[in-house]
Order: sequence, then structure tokens, then C-alpha cells
Amino acid sequence: QVQLVESGGGLVQAGGSLRLSCAASGRTFSNYAMGWFRQAPGKEREFVAAISRSGGITNYVDSVKGRFTVSRDNAKNTVYLQMNSLKPEDTAVYFCAATYFGGTSPAQKFNYWGQGTQVTVSS
Repeated sequence: QVQLVESGGGLVQAGGSLRLSCAASGRTFSNYAMGWFRQAPGKEREFVAAISRSGGITNYVDSVKGRFTVSRDNAKNTVYLQMNSLKPEDTAVYFCAATYFGGTSPAQKFNYWGQGTQVTVSS
């Protein structure tokens, strides 16, 4: 089992920045590719970004490319999502997830999920 705990969400004005963190415990963190997803009210959960086990490969949904950056620190068992130039449409609950399959595709099956952290962007 892998336990994931997100933090760093909050309320920010449009154009602002937030940095989400996801702390992992329970298994060897570097064995897992990691992903970030989000779910807005009334909408399905959507893929945001993913990062490979080593951090050398990343993948983003088109709507966040150039604004969001996913990174990881395997020594700290933590994955991050730096979000810049935030827009009201980025408002959602953000979840991190882990997969032992190692891929970064949006279609990748993720095995473990955190509880989520709320991000609200005001206009």
C-alpha cells in the first residue's frame, strides 16, 4: 500500500500561483510514476500531469502546458505541482496518484490515490 497526502491548496486570485505537494509513504516512492488529477464540481475527474519514476519524463494536459510544472524529490518521497498563471477554470479538487506501471500517459492506470486538496481561483 502507498499512502498519499496532498497539501498546498487554497484560494488565490486569477494570475496567481500555488504549489501543491503530495507526500507518499508505505512503499519505495521511486518505484512509482506519479500523477496529478483534478475534479471540478459537476465534472468528471481529469488528468493534469504525470511524471516518471526518475522524473525524467513528464506529461501534461494541453490546458495547463506552459503554466504548470510537475516535479518530484525521491529523497523526500514527495511530488509537486507548481501552478502559475492560474485561471478560474483551474478551480477544482486536486488529487495525486501513484502507479507502479511507471507510465505517464493519461490513460495509465493509477493504483493509489490521495484524498485531494481544494484549489479555488477567483476572478
